[in-house]
Amino acid sequence: MKHTIETLTVNNSPMELFTYLPDGDGPHPGLVVAMHIPIGHTGIENDKFTLGVCERYAEAGYAVACPFIFHYWPKEEEMQVKRDAFNDAGATADCQAAFDWLAGNDAVNADAIGVVGHCWGGRVSWVTAVNNPKYKACGIFYGGRIKAAMGEGTPPAIELANQMPCPVLGCFGNDDQGPSPEDVADYSAALTAAGVEHEFHGYDGAGHGFQDSFAEDRYNESASEDAWGKAITFFDKHLK
Repeated sequence: MKHTIETLTVNNSPMELFTYLPDGDGPHPGLVVAMHIPIGHTGIENDKFTLGVCERYAEAGYAVACPFIFHYWPKEEEMQVKRDAFNDAGATADCQAAFDWLAGNDAVNADAIGVVGHCWGGRVSWVTAVNNPKYKACGIFYGGRIKAAMGEGTPPAIELANQMPCPVLGCFGNDDQGPSPEDVADYSAALTAAGVEHEFHGYDGAGHGFQDSFAEDRYNESASEDAWGKAITFFDKHLK
């Protein structure tokens, strides 16, 4: 599955957008894929996991747009610097640009766009969904720090659960501590209190990053494949 790279300008900064279109004329449902933070990260082009996630969704019939959400810093900058300065307003703008690219593409059904992310991207998936009422589905894979605020003047993301515009899928490792099972229970409680439809799945024997086959110390094949099946079923239900 081949991708193209668009360059968009977000907050006066050039941002790479990796895009995939499935076979056929469409219109196809769309997915914004919020990237994670792999070790030694220098860009999506070097991130086999994120590219693989995009390809797998495209092969399942989804038009995919994956924004490089760390474009505000040089790629060679230390990741810790980027983490420390990361803010939700910037991530929201980045994902909105990806959403708008999909919605403006004739091959995409603008009324059937969702968002999904892993790890750091799982949190970003929540953050962008609560700030865009047009999303129709949101997928969160072991997203941590949803109870934390990122950026001056921004509330903890969990406090915006009442703005979640769509059903939510969550897949988590029960051996994970970021988020821990207690954190996941708090996420679920916040969505329940807000009246948001959601389904959460926890996997025994799986920790953080259990879907990343490029991280042998984390990958759990049985949990990963089960979660993949649940994700495709979830997005097919709400976007197709």
